Amino acid sequence: MATTETGDAAEPRSTLRAAREDHDSVVNLTRELVRIPSRAGTDPYRPVLECMSAWLAGHGLTPRLLSAPGRGTVAMVCEINGSQPGPRYVLDACLDTAPFGDEAAWTYPPVSGEIDDGWLHGRGASDSKAGAAIFAHVAAHHQLISDQLAGSLVLLFDVDEHTGHFGGARAYFEGPGAPERVDGVMIGYPGLDHVVTGGRGVLRARLHVHGVASHSGGRTITPNAITKAASLASALASAELPDSAGPDFPLPPRLTVTEITGGSGYSAVPDLCTLNVDVRLTPALDATAAEALLRSLADAVDAAWPGTQPTRMEVTTCWPPYQLRDDSRLATALLAAAHQAGLSPAAKIAGPSNIGNYLAGLGIPATAGFGVDYKGLHGTNERIRIDSIPPVQAAYHQACLTLLIPS
Repeated sequence: MATTETGDAAEPRSTLRAAREDHDSVVNLTRELVRIPSRAGTDPYRPVLECMSAWLAGHGLTPRLLSAPGRGTVAMVCEINGSQPGPRYVLDACLDTAPFGDEAAWTYPPVSGEIDDGWLHGRGASDSKAGAAIFAHVAAHHQLISDQLAGSLVLLFDVDEHTGHFGGARAYFEGPGAPERVDGVMIGYPGLDHVVTGGRGVLRARLHVHGVASHSGGRTITPNAITKAASLASALASAELPDSAGPDFPLPPRLTVTEITGGSGYSAVPDLCTLNVDVRLTPALDATAAEALLRSLADAVDAAWPGTQPTRMEVTTCWPPYQLRDDSRLATALLAAAHQAGLSPAAKIAGPSNIGNYLAGLGIPATAGFGVDYKGLHGTNERIRIDSIPPVQAAYHQACLTLLIPS
């Protein structure tokens, strides 16, 4: 990795030059990480963590591991402290990955790290091992000028992200020894076109719908939980939601029945059927309103089925919608740095929720996506365009300098 001269550390052209000099190093580290399988819930995480730990230690950084009860090691953290007090910003990327899928359908094996026609292939290349490699290099540059920094820069590499638990983030932001202050988080999800500055929230609930069990061939017909649940599913599908799409929040809410489970075999009338419901939240339909909507629809169906127990609602996930302010220091620093690096991303509110929503619930601002150009994320032939690495690195490097070096 090339060093950046401290005298012009805050100059955009210097950060882009440093990123170009780092290019081979970033590509090589990304390939090393991709070649280590780290599928969530399938592969051991120690090898990929040891690979990253060795790189960081070799560049003067001191990583440490975070664990969570019942989940083992969930993240690696590395903090660079400046010579003056100031804000704390976190660069967050995951080192675990999605499954491989049908390996026979891949042009190159999912852990090949093969480079072909300017594209680096492999599971996790885009989500988010390239982001982790870029952030490691940004941190190494900041370590060299730590005496100029006011505040702290933290690397957070999660290995419990693709499980959906976000165990690394939870351990760092809420676990024992959690920092008292975090001023912002930049998440290294891929994509050159946008800096994600918000997203719809999500409320996920299980609706346990009751009937009355009996023999399916008996003389007496009892209320069938599956049939009752089908009525509720139909009511949910036709529910009227507020149309909040507009300049303040450009996406409407959404409600989807995603799973139905109930019954067993053929000879019993089922007395329980469960609906999984995913509600995408906006300021016009927040969690309180969404729960009230689900409850009212369930109550209406229950009333039409006398002699059955009322539907029980179990909320399993609840993250609020969020949107950074137009004058957010975090977002403006990253957007400005990206444009200085020759890119032209626009701020975007994402449809899917992301870890930024979780952070919003903690009152921590986050950008949740800006990174390398990619194809096949979570799919067959996942790959990144390696010539997109330097400007992305320069953007994050410059943004961190803007945020941490006193003007």
